Amino acid sequence: MSSWDNAFTGKPGTGAVNSHSFGGAVSFFRTPFGRDLSDIDVAVMGIPLDIAVTNRSGARLGPRAIRNASMSLAWERPWPWQTDPLQALKVVDYGDCENNEGGGLLSVKHIETWVSQILETDTATLLLGGDHFISYPSLCAHYKKHGPIALIHFDAHTDTWPSSGNGINHGTMFYRAAKEGIVLPEHSVQIGIRTTNDDTLGYDIVSATQVHEQSAAAIVKRIRERVGDRPTYITFDIDCLDPAFAPGTGTPVPGGLSSFQALNIIRGLSGINLIGMDVVEVAPAYDHAELTALAGAQIGIELLALYAECQAARS
Repeated sequence: MSSWDNAFTGKPGTGAVNSHSFGGAVSFFRTPFGRDLSDIDVAVMGIPLDIAVTNRSGARLGPRAIRNASMSLAWERPWPWQTDPLQALKVVDYGDCENNEGGGLLSVKHIETWVSQILETDTATLLLGGDHFISYPSLCAHYKKHGPIALIHFDAHTDTWPSSGNGINHGTMFYRAAKEGIVLPEHSVQIGIRTTNDDTLGYDIVSATQVHEQSAAAIVKRIRERVGDRPTYITFDIDCLDPAFAPGTGTPVPGGLSSFQALNIIRGLSGINLIGMDVVEVAPAYDHAELTALAGAQIGIELLALYAECQAARS
């Protein structure tokens, strides 16, 4: 009788795992669980937090749903990448950032500390949200290591509404990040936007309409010119996708991107100076047939594939 289960016995860097998708321990793409980050390239960490939502709650269950959906995709490298990111990179599922510090700003510092501890080992992070405010403490941690950051932000909303004091809101974090000098709006781009916010703070807005009317190559060129060679963080709010492709989210907005459009843009970004990534706002209570969780899992593995190619291009 075999006791083989890659989440427990596998070694990072050995590639995609062809095992039955309906059983076994649920880790992100069957990557091995681990907290020892010596010689690890990327730690995948869930942040099951949704205290900053302004509409429907439930994104705290997103990391679990994304991991579960990833099991059906884990048997081969992601198409059409020529390199298996789980072979090119040593990746572990770091588990979840457990919030035992209460809510509010205590949560912000708590998440920032967890991300900083990973970055201090020269390991990159792929974070699974959780509501979108988790990007703010993650950016704070990355700023301490890399300095001012260029942001590639996929979303239906700009999330640059003014902060109200020190309150937490998943529509304010990129306002705060810009005002505090953590993110460089003049070198950042927001893709898929289809809600009204007249003050762009200097971010380049690529509306959903522009994505529909232009080629992926044109959008990629615009992004590349904007971020240049600066340390770049990618955040993907699943509501960037149209509700037809991602119904399971807290603030869905019709008229969004298809999964094909979003993935084509991500695949065109090889060679940027990518330093960190997150996928947020998957709320499985509103999902149907795991459509949203599956999209989140696919985007996550594509970001790892992109990170692998970016690292190879810069080595």
